[in-house]
Amino acid sequence: MRIFSGLGQRYLDVLASVYIFNEHRGYTSLDRVLAAARARHPEAAGFLAAVEKHRLDERRHYLMFKRWFARRGTMPLAVDKTCAHIDRLIRLTFGCDIDRLDTRHVIASEALFLRLCRVIVLTEQRGMRQVEQLLNTRLVRADPQLGRIFRVIARDEPSHWLPYAGWLDAHGGGRIGWRERLADWWVHQSLIWFKLPLLFLNPALPRRQQWADAG
Repeated sequence: MRIFSGLGQRYLDVLASVYIFNEHRGYTSLDRVLAAARARHPEAAGFLAAVEKHRLDERRHYLMFKRWFARRGTMPLAVDKTCAHIDRLIRLTFGCDIDRLDTRHVIASEALFLRLCRVIVLTEQRGMRQVEQLLNTRLVRADPQLGRIFRVIARDEPSHWLPYAGWLDAHGGGRIGWRERLADWWVHQSLIWFKLPLLFLNPALPRRQQWADAG
């Protein structure tokens, strides 16, 4: 029984480490989206407010996971951008990760800005479905604090993709193409069936030495 308990705690440790990394990547990446949106469409006050709320929610989720780790007396495992859904999807659709995304180029092209909106819709819809599945797992339900965190995320998720979907509808952004959906599917499958098991089975995986938002 102790072995199974230890494996369950390892699973939650890996899961929360991946999520806290993605939440940090999310809100810091949204700074770049906000910069592009403000420059491209400064008149769109409602849309800009929705993106700002999205950014604030991602930051709040990050802080909730940070408190979860602090309560356990541990730091998150040192996962990297290969575990970030948004980074990998941006790379497949734009040819670079989000740190290297040329915001000026996106600002100059309505087609690229709409593509960015489609990538965000895909990422957030994928996240919504994943959280719904996690909330039905026994391990997550057995951890009250973690369960509360995922319930908050589930509540917030629709407001994270609906504004971008509405923007696409209003500006001729078109439907999400099969190549974009295939890229999203591939990123998700590779994370679930390859990357996460490797993290789980790697006893030498170090922990972060400082929080991602340190300084």
